[in-house]
Amino acid sequence: MTRLKVKIGKIKLKNPVMAASGTFGYAKEFEELVHLGEIGAIITKTITLNPRQGNFMPRICETSAGMLNAIGLQNEGIDDFIKEKMPYLSKIGSPIIVSMSGNNIDEFFILARRLDKVKNISGIELNISCPNIKSKGLVAQDAKETYEVVKAVRKVTNKTIITKLSPNVTDIVEIAESAESAGSDAVSLVNTFLGMAIDIDTRKSKLSNITGGLSGPCIKPIAVRMVYEVSKNINIPVIGIGGIMNSDDAIEFMLAGAAAIQVGTANFIEPGICGKIVKGIEAYLKKHKIEKIEDIVGNLKI
Repeated sequence: MTRLKVKIGKIKLKNPVMAASGTFGYAKEFEELVHLGEIGAIITKTITLNPRQGNFMPRICETSAGMLNAIGLQNEGIDDFIKEKMPYLSKIGSPIIVSMSGNNIDEFFILARRLDKVKNISGIELNISCPNIKSKGLVAQDAKETYEVVKAVRKVTNKTIITKLSPNVTDIVEIAESAESAGSDAVSLVNTFLGMAIDIDTRKSKLSNITGGLSGPCIKPIAVRMVYEVSKNINIPVIGIGGIMNSDDAIEFMLAGAAAIQVGTANFIEPGICGKIVKGIEAYLKKHKIEKIEDIVGNLKI
């Protein structure tokens, strides 16, 4: 399937389908459900400098054509990740991209410096856009802060940097441009939309955190539009995320300008969906007699 090969920064992917952070654990959870080696890349659950317990239950609820989550970046911290998770991830055969998040620039800097020394990590995804943690504001909502975080990380690693952007902004293009100018090799978009749901009988929020991140098919049209806008204005690869449930959805993102895509919520519904999307894209290229996947990227006819 050489026609499906994609390059994001220094990372060579056998195909453009990635498993999105937060929906695929640390891959081991899916080993009996999907052939991990056939996925273009696996993006780990977000890690932080220190362990995080996350938010109180309930943390997930179903919505119309989607789901809300407020996990709160629960993880065991970077030490546990390197010692306990990386040995397994190193054997998978697909590029491993580590999602990381910090409370401030110093934490991003320290995390990146630690990860830079770890073999078999192909890249880092900067999660500057998680909407379900209690903080004064997201880095990804401020162009200057985005620039400073990416710049700090760029100083301490030569690994591929992907900056994950928030849709909860007025102008996502401005944020993408800041990430690019600071040295990001690619941007991924979009993270979840801030939303909430209320139980009308109890009159309480369905999430302990009150609000959470909305994902699933309901966000896809907005995500496609944002990918289209960003891809026209920057010169680094765009990775499309948001409600991708099948190969048609993936191709739609790529026509809008995405060089690769990430599958998130669909992994909960059908664990083997990434492999099916890869086969669907391959079938589409054959049907339309398209030589290589990059020929459809941004090939929207207007």
